[in-house]
Amino acid sequence: MNGIARRVLLVTLLGVVLYGVFVVYTGVSQMGTSLARFEWLAFVVALGLACFNYWLRFLKWQYYLSRLQIGGIRALDSLLIFLSGFVLTVTPGKLGEVFKSVVLAKTHGVPVARTAPIVIADRLTDVIAIVVLILIGGASFPGGLPWALAGAAAVALGLLFILWQPPGLWLCARLERTPKLSKTAPKLRDALASLRILAGPSALPLPVLLSVVGWGCEGVALHTLLGGFQSKVTLSLALFFYATSTLAGALVPIPGGLGLVESMLREELVSVGGVDQATATAAMILTRLATLWWAVAVGFMALVALRFRFPKALKEQAAAEARMS
Repeated sequence: MNGIARRVLLVTLLGVVLYGVFVVYTGVSQMGTSLARFEWLAFVVALGLACFNYWLRFLKWQYYLSRLQIGGIRALDSLLIFLSGFVLTVTPGKLGEVFKSVVLAKTHGVPVARTAPIVIADRLTDVIAIVVLILIGGASFPGGLPWALAGAAAVALGLLFILWQPPGLWLCARLERTPKLSKTAPKLRDALASLRILAGPSALPLPVLLSVVGWGCEGVALHTLLGGFQSKVTLSLALFFYATSTLAGALVPIPGGLGLVESMLREELVSVGGVDQATATAAMILTRLATLWWAVAVGFMALVALRFRFPKALKEQAAAEARMS
């Protein structure tokens, strides 16, 4: 895991530099004035809302494990494994969260191919939830409809590929006829079978509901932080701003959406919400600290706890990573 830690620290440093550029661009003195009148209890509440989102997402993780009939994992161990995936929150599209599957395989012997589809199903339900939040927030903002339609189209295409079997079976057959790739075909078949279990019509309602409430909490966190600056932005607009910037960050292959999410969120606050530049930048930074970088910190803490719980299994993984790097 040392190699992963180094990469995450590098991206973290990049994020710190990026935020520094935002601060300098806006004006240190102006933003300092905004922070001087900020009610810091709002930031504590925002962290609490983010943590509640993590808890709801853990319930989704448990639900998916149950759907795949994977048992024998203590609740505390499962929670730590789930939270450890936050270490790689800043990977493109958050695909680094497949790290959970790797840790689960090392600690409990569950094949990665069996649980890795959870990441895709999780992202799918998250996108559906974000689209729902855009619809809710966009009810008071005419420009919200095109975003919602684009997100709905992306979700429909993803569901079509997962649930309609012929394309997946065709791809597996092609892989089987390719000597260098034939060994991956059985793993792909298993992954697609797991995806159909996790993303079928009967399996979607509960995870989508948990995602709507969870990501809605982070939208409420943005509204709470704006309230700490005595901003008059409505809750519906705050939900819309947070959802649209999050969706943009998820669709573009940039680690953690760094730069894009920040720029879009600040621009929406200024141009649509009527927030002044200094307050918008300060609110944006605090929002990302509470919803992105706090998650990375939680992931590191969970990973340290796992190293104590399963020292031998994770030491072997770290050694394997060192040989590959």
